[in-house]
Amino acid sequence: MPDTETATIANRDLDISIERGWDRRTWAVVFSGFCAFLGLYATQPLLPLLERYFSVGKVAVSLTVTATTAGVALAAPLIGTIADRFGRKRVIVGSACLLALATLLDATATGLPSLIFWRFLQGVFTPGVFAVTVAYIQEEWADSGAGRATAAYVTGTIIGGFTGRMTAGLIASRADWHLVFVALGLASGVAAVVLQAWLPRERRFIRDAEGFSPLGSAIDHLRNKRLLAIFAVGFCVLFSLLGTFTYVTFYLAAPPFHLSPAAIGSLFVVYLVGAVITPPCGRAIDRYGHRIALAVAIGVAMLGELLTLSHSLWAVVIGLAAVCSGVFVAQAAANSHIGLAAEHSKALAVGLYVTFYYVGGSVGAALPGYVWALGGWPACVGVFVLMQLTIVAIALAAWGAPSDAAPRDAYSGVRPD
Repeated sequence: MPDTETATIANRDLDISIERGWDRRTWAVVFSGFCAFLGLYATQPLLPLLERYFSVGKVAVSLTVTATTAGVALAAPLIGTIADRFGRKRVIVGSACLLALATLLDATATGLPSLIFWRFLQGVFTPGVFAVTVAYIQEEWADSGAGRATAAYVTGTIIGGFTGRMTAGLIASRADWHLVFVALGLASGVAAVVLQAWLPRERRFIRDAEGFSPLGSAIDHLRNKRLLAIFAVGFCVLFSLLGTFTYVTFYLAAPPFHLSPAAIGSLFVVYLVGAVITPPCGRAIDRYGHRIALAVAIGVAMLGELLTLSHSLWAVVIGLAAVCSGVFVAQAAANSHIGLAAEHSKALAVGLYVTFYYVGGSVGAALPGYVWALGGWPACVGVFVLMQLTIVAIALAAWGAPSDAAPRDAYSGVRPD
C-alpha cells in the first residue's frame, strides 16, 4: 500500500511537471514569434521620415521594407535544410542572436544603401526563428494540440509586428531614428536569452540521414500536391493581407475620410483584434479540422473586405479588423497543416511555404496598384475577395479529406484534416 501511494504521488507530481512544462513551452513559442517579427516591418512608420532624411523618393525608401521580406524569402528554404540537419532549438536560438546583431547594425547606417543592406541581413536571419519554430511545433505537439500551439505562435507574431511598428513610431517622433534599431536590437538580444532559457530542447526531432540531398528533398516537396496546395494558400493569404493594408491607405487619405498619415498608421491597432481572436480559434482548428476552420475564417475576411467599401469610418475599421483576424486564423490553419502534408524534412517544407508566402506578399503590395488605376478601391476589393475565394477553393479541393489526416487528436477526440 505505501508503494502504491508513493507511485500515485510520483505520477501526480509528474503530471504537474509535464503540465507546467507545456505551459512554458507554449509561452516560449509565443515569444519566438514575437521576437521574429519585432523588427521585420519596423521601418513602415518611418518611411516619410527616412524619405526626407535621405532625400530620396518613395520607391527607394520602401526598399527598407522590401529588403527584409526578400531576405526572408531567399533564406527560408536554406534555413529549413540546416534545421533538418542540426536540430530545432540550436537554430532558433542562434538565429535569434544573429537577428539581434543585424538589428543593432541598422543603427550604424550612414546612408540608405547601408540601411537596406542591414535590413536585408535581418530578413536572412528571421526565418531561422519563426520558420523553424513552426517545424518545432508540428513535431513537439504532434500527438495533440498542434492547432492551438500554432495559433498561440501566430498571436506572438501579431503582437511582435505591432509592437515593433509602434515602438519605432514613438521613438522616432521623440529622438533620432537610429535609436529605434538600438532599442529593437537590445530587445531582440533579450529575446534570444529568454528563448535559450524557456524553450525546451526538441524531443521528437529526427535528424536527416548523412548524404541526404536538400535539393532532392525540395523537389520531393514540390511534387507533393497537398504541400503545393498549402504553398498556394500561403501565397494568396499574404497577397490579400498586404494588398489590403497597403491600398486602403490611399482610400482613407481621400474624400470623404481625409485621414492624416498618423491616423492611418494607428489603424494597425486592429491587428491586436487578431491577436485576441486567433488563440481560441486554434482550438477550433483542432476540433473541426484545418479546412473548415480556414473556410470560415476566410469567409469572415471577405465580409470584412466588403465592409471597407462603406463611407463610414467605423465600418471600415471593423472591416479591417475582420480581414486581419480571418487571415491570421487562416495562416494558423495553413502552418499547422504543413505537418500533416510533409512526409519528411518538415523544416524545409516550412521554409518553402515561407518563400511562397512572402513572394505572395510582394506581389500583393504591387499588382493591385495597376487595378487601382482601373477602378480605385472597389476594384482592389474585388481582387482581394477573388483571391480569398481562391484560398477556400484550394483548401477544400486539395488539402485532403479528414480520413487522410494524421492520428486522432488526443485533446479534442476528433481527427484533424
